[in-house]
Amino acid sequence: MSHSRLSLAAEDGDLVLPVEGRFAVFAPRVGYDLSALPRDLCDIIQPMRPDYEAFERAGYPCSTRESERYATALVCLPRAKALARDMIARATDCADLVVVDGQKTDGVESLLKDCRKRSDVQGTISKAHGKLFWFSGGDFSDWHAPKRNEIEDGFVTSAGVFSADGIDPASRELAKALPAHLGRTVADLGAGWGYLARDILTRDTVETLYMIEADQVALDCARENITDERASFHWADATNWVARARMDAVVMNPPFHTGRSADPALGTAFIEAAARMLAPSGHLWMVANRHLPYESTLNARFGQVEEVAGGNRFKVLHASRLTRTRK
Repeated sequence: MSHSRLSLAAEDGDLVLPVEGRFAVFAPRVGYDLSALPRDLCDIIQPMRPDYEAFERAGYPCSTRESERYATALVCLPRAKALARDMIARATDCADLVVVDGQKTDGVESLLKDCRKRSDVQGTISKAHGKLFWFSGGDFSDWHAPKRNEIEDGFVTSAGVFSADGIDPASRELAKALPAHLGRTVADLGAGWGYLARDILTRDTVETLYMIEADQVALDCARENITDERASFHWADATNWVARARMDAVVMNPPFHTGRSADPALGTAFIEAAARMLAPSGHLWMVANRHLPYESTLNARFGQVEEVAGGNRFKVLHASRLTRTRK
C-alpha cells in the first residue's frame, strides 16, 4: 500500500508527533490519508459540506472553525494562495506544532520558502509531486486574510471562495439571459456568495429562493449580500439536497472541479439534482464552459434543450419539459 507523505514522515521518525493533546486538521479533502493520527484525537476543520459529511461519517469530530488550543495542526493546502496563508496563520495561532502538506501545483514550494523566513522549519519530505514540512513558532499574523473583501457592486467575498476577486463572467452571462418570469419557487444550486441570487430576487413574482451552497464561508458572505426575506440559506451539497417543495425554476453555474482535478461528473450530478426537484412544468437555466459535455444528460432528462446565449468561452442552456424520472 502506498504511504502518504504524512504517514511516511511519521513512520520514519522524522516527524515526531506529540503523545498528548488534540490534532486540528485543516481542510482535508475526501480520501486524504489520516491513518498516522489517532482518530479519536483529531478535529476536522472543514467548511466544505461534502468533505465535512464524509469525515463525519468516518467517525471524526468535525467543525467549520477551530475553537481551542491544539498540540498539532495539520494544514492541507488549498489551491488559493490567500486562503493557504490564512490557514497557516490560524494554525500557528492555535497549535504548538504546525504541519503543512500540499502539491507543487498548490504552491507548496513557495510557501515553504516563505515559512523558512519566519520560523525554524524542522523537517521536510517530498513525494508524489508534493511536499510536507513542519515547524513551530514564528510570526504569521500578517498572513491572516481579511474576514471580508468588498468587490464591485457592493458585494462582499472572502479568501478562497469561488470568484473571490470579482463577478464571475459566466454567472454574468447567465444573469443576462434569465427571463423576466421565473416562477414563485426558485432554487439557486451552488449559490456561492450570492451574485445570481440578487438578480433573481429583482423579480417580484419570486416568493421563495432556496440558496444551496456547499462552502459555508461563501454562504456566510451570501447572508451579508442578500438581505431579502424571500431568500432561504442552506449549507448543503446541492447534489443530494432534498427540496421542501417542487421548484418552478432552478438556476445554476455548477462547479466542474473536485479539488485540483477537473470533474465534469459534478456538473452532471447538479443537472440530475435539478431534475429531481423541478415541478413537471419547471425550467432549468444553467451556464457552463463551452467544452463541457452536458447536453447528453440534459437531453435524457428534458424534452426540450436549447442554447439561449453564450460565446467562445461559455454557453447558457435552458431545459424544460421534464421527462419521467429514471428508475
